[in-house]
Amino acid sequence: MKLQYDTSAYETIFQPLREHWPEYLMEGALLGLYMMSAGIFAVLLQVYPSPIHGWIKSSFFRRLLYGLAMGMTSTALVYSPWGRQSGAHANSAITFTYWRLGKIRTSDALFYAIAQFAGGVSGVAFISVLFGDSFRLPPVRYVTTQPGPEGVWWALAAELLMSFLFMSTILFVTNCPALAKHTGVFTGSLVALFLTFEAPLSGMSMNPARTFSSALSGWLWQGTWAYFVGPISGMLLAVEVRKRLMHAPMRACAKLYHDEHTRCIFCGRKP
Repeated sequence: MKLQYDTSAYETIFQPLREHWPEYLMEGALLGLYMMSAGIFAVLLQVYPSPIHGWIKSSFFRRLLYGLAMGMTSTALVYSPWGRQSGAHANSAITFTYWRLGKIRTSDALFYAIAQFAGGVSGVAFISVLFGDSFRLPPVRYVTTQPGPEGVWWALAAELLMSFLFMSTILFVTNCPALAKHTGVFTGSLVALFLTFEAPLSGMSMNPARTFSSALSGWLWQGTWAYFVGPISGMLLAVEVRKRLMHAPMRACAKLYHDEHTRCIFCGRKP
């Protein structure tokens, strides 16, 4: 008697992997590049032998420059060829939120998250090898995001509020035809503002994969749970507020920038 196997579950999981693996790799690479940029600019601005550290005595102005650098990095990744194709989440909380909205299939969301975590860890490891103790030791410490002097609950509240504002902005801009093409500018501007003014409270993450990447490399786990709970809760709250209180439409797909010339694995558009 020949045994019959149900291949439906296998196909549900692995068919998207065969078809969408370029987008998964792009997502991992985008967060890896973000972490590399974070490490490079942190070393340049925060480590004493750096001439920039000597020229700029004010910690606030160094943080302002860091925020601007990372904001521009974020914007550049959204509009990069890889960002245009994958959607430029580079953030597992964003991916999970779009999955909750039904904009991403479960298998795609799973592989996106795996790629983001792997890419972030790889980016941190590369900078660790490149800069050595300048990156590993204080004040940079693997660019970890850890609670500030006010403690983990303030960090949690800050991460939740930032993530709520961030996702609210994404949902508003991507669903407004006149503004959709500027989503990367809006998100990059928020990254710059949050890093400049909020970083002393939580280090400014809004991204579980980003926090995990640094925590794993440096084995620095203080308050890590807050960087999972805060961003995911804040972004899901933004969805509920828009859906239930504002009754606003959410027709846009899961890409931050929907380029008509690249394929979209979420809405099925082909170039």
